Amino acid sequence: MPFDLNLDQRRFNRLALTALAMGFALLVIGFVTTVTSTVESQRATRWVQHSYKVADAVDRLILAIDRSESASRGYLLAPDPVRLKTRKDNLDRVLPTFDEVQAMTGDNPRQQQALKDLRGALLTQIAASNSIMAKATSGQMDAARAEFAAFSRDHRIEQVRDIVRGMRTEEERLLADRQRIEEHRHKQLTSILSVTGLLLLLLGGAAFWLVRRYTIDLTRARDRLNLLNADLEGAVQRRTAELQRANDEIQKFAYIVSHDLRSPLVNVMGFTAELEAANAAIGPLVDRAEVEHPELVTDDVRSAREDLPEAIGFIRASTQKMDRLINAILQLSRQGRRVLTPEPVAMEPMIRDIIGSLDHRLTEAGAIATVEQPLPELVSDRLAVEQVFSNLLDNAVKYLDPARPGRIVVRGHVEGETAFFEVEDNGRGIDARDRERVFELFRRAGAQNQPGEGIGLAHVRALVYRLGGTIDCVSELGQGSTFKLRLPVNYRDHGGDN
Repeated sequence: MPFDLNLDQRRFNRLALTALAMGFALLVIGFVTTVTSTVESQRATRWVQHSYKVADAVDRLILAIDRSESASRGYLLAPDPVRLKTRKDNLDRVLPTFDEVQAMTGDNPRQQQALKDLRGALLTQIAASNSIMAKATSGQMDAARAEFAAFSRDHRIEQVRDIVRGMRTEEERLLADRQRIEEHRHKQLTSILSVTGLLLLLLGGAAFWLVRRYTIDLTRARDRLNLLNADLEGAVQRRTAELQRANDEIQKFAYIVSHDLRSPLVNVMGFTAELEAANAAIGPLVDRAEVEHPELVTDDVRSAREDLPEAIGFIRASTQKMDRLINAILQLSRQGRRVLTPEPVAMEPMIRDIIGSLDHRLTEAGAIATVEQPLPELVSDRLAVEQVFSNLLDNAVKYLDPARPGRIVVRGHVEGETAFFEVEDNGRGIDARDRERVFELFRRAGAQNQPGEGIGLAHVRALVYRLGGTIDCVSELGQGSTFKLRLPVNYRDHGGDN
C-alpha cells in the first residue's frame, strides 16, 4: 500500500507528538547517560590525579631519605656545618612525608603493609644515623665512621630504598590502570554524545520533513481559504449592501406610511371635533323638542342622542391611540436613520442623572435605586446609550410591585473589550413565555395597567444592536427582572449605520 504523504491535522498532530516524545526521551536518556559518564570520567580523573600525588609524595620521601643519608656520609668524610643542616632539614621531612603517604594510601592494603615495614626500617635507620652523628659531633669521628661502616654492611638503607621503590612501582601500576579507565570513560562519553547527537540529528531531520510537508499542505489550504474568504467577503459585502438598501427602504416606507397616515387621521380627528361641537349644539335643541313637542322626536333621534356621545368618545380614543402609534413609528424611523457618533461616555454620572429624573416617581413608589461602583466607561453614541438606560430604568420603576419596597440596582464590569451591564429590579417580573415577546414591537406582557404602546423595549434592542451589543432578560414572575447588556467598550462604525 503506498504511503500517503498528504498529512491531515490529526495525523500531523499524532506524528508531531510522537516525534516530540521520542526527542524528549532521547534528550533524557542522553542527559542521564552523559551525566553518569561524566561523573565516572571525573572520578577516574580524580584517581589519576591522586596517583600522581601519591607518586610525588613517595618521590619526596625517597629524596629526603637519600639527601639525609648523603649529608651524613659527607659530614663523616669532611665535617661541615652545612652538611649537618642539610641532614637535619631532610631528616625532619622524612616522617611528615611518610605520614602524608600513609594518609593518601589508606585505601590500598598493599601500600599500607609496605608502609608498615617501611616505618620500622626508617625508625631503625634514623636511630642509627642519630647515634653515628652524635659521636661524630662529639669528636669521636673514628668511632662514628666505624659504626657507619658497620651499619652500611647490614644494607639497612638499601632495605628502605627497596621498600620505597616498591611503593613507587605500585603507584605507577595504579596510575597506568587508572589512566586506562580514564581514557575508556572519555571514549565512552564521546561515543554517547556522538550517538545522541546523531539520533537528535535524525529526529530533527524527520521533524523538519514533517513540518515541511505540513507547511506545504497548510500553504495550499491557506491559499484556498484566502480565495474562499475573498469570495465570501464579496458575498457578505453584497448581501450587507442589499440588506442595508432593504432596511433603508423599510425605514423610508415606514416614514412615508406614517406621514401619509397622518393626513386622514388629522381629518378624522377634525371631523370628530366637529361632531362633538355639533352634538353639543344639537343636544339642547333635541332635549327642548322632547319637552315642548315630543311628537317631533322619533325613536331613532332619541337613540342617536343617547349613543352619539359614546361613539364620538370611542372614535377620539382610537384616533389618539393611532396618533401615538404613528408617532412611535416615526420616532423609530428617525432613530434608524440617525448616524451614531462615538464619544467618551462616563456611565456613572449618566445613570445617576437618569435616576435623578425619576426621583419623584421613586419617592411615590417608596423605592430606591442604587449604582454599584465602579461602572465601566464607554466610547459610544451618548444619545443612544442614554435612551437605552432611560427606557430600562423607566420600565423598572413603572413595573415595581406595590406589595413590597422597590429596589433597583445598576451594576457593570469589563471583560476584555466588552462591557457588561445589569439593570436589576424586584418588581412584578415577566412570565417565561413573555421574555422574548417584550422585545417585539407593539407587544406587551402581563397586566395592562400601565400606559404604553409596547415600543420601549423594541426600541432598546434595536439601539443595542446598532451599538454592536446584545440584550437579554432574566426574570421570574413575582420575583423581579434583570436586563443584561453587552456593549463594546469602544464602538466602531462598520458602515451599517448610515
